[in-house]
Amino acid sequence: MLIPDQSPASGCVLISQPSLHDRFFSRSVVMLAEHGPEGSFGFIVNKPANVKLSKVTGEFGTFDMDLYLGGPVHVDNLFYVHSKGKLVKDSLKIIDGVYWGGDMDDIRELIAAGRITDKDIRFYAGYSGWEPKQLDREMNEKSWIVLDGKNRYVFGPRPVGLWKDIVLTLGKEYAPWVNFPVDPTMN
Repeated sequence: MLIPDQSPASGCVLISQPSLHDRFFSRSVVMLAEHGPEGSFGFIVNKPANVKLSKVTGEFGTFDMDLYLGGPVHVDNLFYVHSKGKLVKDSLKIIDGVYWGGDMDDIRELIAAGRITDKDIRFYAGYSGWEPKQLDREMNEKSWIVLDGKNRYVFGPRPVGLWKDIVLTLGKEYAPWVNFPVDPTMN
């Protein structure tokens, strides 16, 4: 449910407004992993990169899944979010059932043992980052709506349709967003 006065915080999701035409952030859902005076950090959770993990790295043997675009920062680096917090040393909790990072050896071992499946982990090329006060400025520009995060936003079965699905839950006021042209100049 929409909370109009909610401010960004770790564990929240940012829903981009439809006129945001940035290549990465257009119709994006971003899970914030961290938000504070030093800036903000998170992952776009609804944009598969249309490439398999095995095309990027051979570190995981036969384990293969879709790679996601996490954001425009450090797109040559691989990041991951998982649901196995206590089993992965040094992982950081975002919300219940959603953790980021942690010991890569633990991740490899859990994958090899079949204790992590493609329903438990998402790999991202890059991340979304904001300098101090940058996200606050974007909030003042009404670029984002902030909602409480849910693990189904990260690990749900329909990441491509997630932005639309969430917008349709926001009420009549936001329903027209789903019909807003992706490129208004083509209208």
